[in-house]
Amino acid sequence: MRQAEINRKTKETDIYLSLNVDGKGTSSIDTGCGFLDHMLTLFAKHGRFDLTVKCQGDTYVDDHHTVEDIGIALGQAFLEALGDKKGITRYGSTILPMDESLILTAIDFSGRCYLACDLEIPTEKIGTFDTELVQEFWYGFARNAECTLHIKKISGSNSHHIVEGAFKSAARTIRAAVKIEEEFADEIPSTKGVL
Repeated sequence: MRQAEINRKTKETDIYLSLNVDGKGTSSIDTGCGFLDHMLTLFAKHGRFDLTVKCQGDTYVDDHHTVEDIGIALGQAFLEALGDKKGITRYGSTILPMDESLILTAIDFSGRCYLACDLEIPTEKIGTFDTELVQEFWYGFARNAECTLHIKKISGSNSHHIVEGAFKSAARTIRAAVKIEEEFADEIPSTKGVL
């Protein structure tokens, strides 16, 4: 099984994260940020990843450091769990409807980090959650998973639906990209021979 455990401690956050890429979608999430808990729970479910996240963060300041650092830790976990990436599909894409919103995500576990995040979330907050942190989360993830990730809103007017659609779509896209192609299980999916 492809698994990783990340312990990341700074002056702003103390994070424990465990990931089983080949899981069943079970999760135990306690980030100190309720909306992020919700997003990571559905991320695990739709990606079929077993995910545990525990974070003590400086949320008395705001949720910025917690959200960004968990994105970093999740990216590190995928990078570690995938190892040399032998046999993975490498690419994935999903167009996912969430009520009135429609979200496109696409990923390449290329070894090169890039994020294109075009969500145009109409409100600055969802409850107490700052919506600008969605991009910070995925930037931390893409940089540390060493992947190219595109997230685009095709349509949508409800902020909660847009962000939830993005996390669900990303989960399903990542699930597709990390799937092992049995007939190529001993091959690196690149002409370079390395990812």
